[in-house]
Amino acid sequence: MEMSSTLTYREHIEILKDNLDFEEQGDSIYLNHEDDEARLLWAFHRPSGSHPHQVGDRNTDVAIMAFNHSRLGALERFKRLNSAVIDDPDLRRHIRNRSRMLFRALVDNDFVELLEVLTLFPVFIDQACDQMINGRIWNENYATAFRASQFLEIAETYINDKLIEGVIRRLKPINTYSYDEAKDLLVELSTQAQKLHESIKGHYVIEFEKWIEREKLHPLQAIVLQKQITHLKDFHV
Repeated sequence: MEMSSTLTYREHIEILKDNLDFEEQGDSIYLNHEDDEARLLWAFHRPSGSHPHQVGDRNTDVAIMAFNHSRLGALERFKRLNSAVIDDPDLRRHIRNRSRMLFRALVDNDFVELLEVLTLFPVFIDQACDQMINGRIWNENYATAFRASQFLEIAETYINDKLIEGVIRRLKPINTYSYDEAKDLLVELSTQAQKLHESIKGHYVIEFEKWIEREKLHPLQAIVLQKQITHLKDFHV
């Protein structure tokens, strides 16, 4: 369907909506349209969310619109975003609400993608810290002690008691661990001790000591675990 010279882009898109292949037709006409306004409207009206290609559009207004209306995951969305938007504080304001939602999901996961995003784009550390402190926990994809420590290293200048508490909340609670699970985790923590943040080590030392006392283990089992705890303590300043 050709666009009449008397139709605006918006009017033409409205007409295309009646077609079963609306998105396919719209992509063919507007995805690489020479007019910024046309690409901007398509980023907004595209039925399955903006096209991944549009997030990196050369025009920052189009890129911002596409970022905000994209259905890409957080990591892919940030990686595709026009770098001019990331580099300019004024432009970043226009994606702040969407970024906040993305970081809410990132911190409520295993920290793998969170760490990658922050390594690539450290300018977003303030939003990550805000969500670490204030974001609710919805999933059970807990962070490991090592990744939690990596996050605290990246966020070093933002560390306070609330941030540490937020990170610890995203570690798997040990109160439901079996003896074998507790032993395996302690071995892992002891092996990684030199790479773990002091706050993370301190947390596990306290939690495992309480766990041993609560579980009323056989003395030999308690000795095995206590050796690992002592090793962890030796690296806890």
